[in-house]
Amino acid sequence: MASQFGSKRLVVGAHYGLRDWLSQRATAALMALFTLAVVVQVLLPGEMGYDKWAGIFAQWWMKLLTFVVILAMAWHVWVGVRDTLMDYVHAVGARLVLQVFTIVWLVGCAGWAIQVLWRL
Repeated sequence: MASQFGSKRLVVGAHYGLRDWLSQRATAALMALFTLAVVVQVLLPGEMGYDKWAGIFAQWWMKLLTFVVILAMAWHVWVGVRDTLMDYVHAVGARLVLQVFTIVWLVGCAGWAIQVLWRL
């Protein structure tokens, strides 16, 4: 016989949890370290221009690190936007449209950034 007393917790909204929290912190830390690495290279002696900028990203390790950071940033944005949409957009259809738009936009931005990176 089912109990008539007590309450069942209905969990709705964003995917709260340690995994999302950790992924946000890890991707943010990676992006901060990348920013520091770029700033250090920019501040090295020499005139700042296209040649110096292209030289920074011409090194294989910097291209690899930038590629990883682009993917990390896309994941970071996705988790944040997804959680925000799940918290504040209650109409399922509207939320789905916004989530699909966000995914398409993020894939497009990441693809464009990678294309720019590999042209240098």
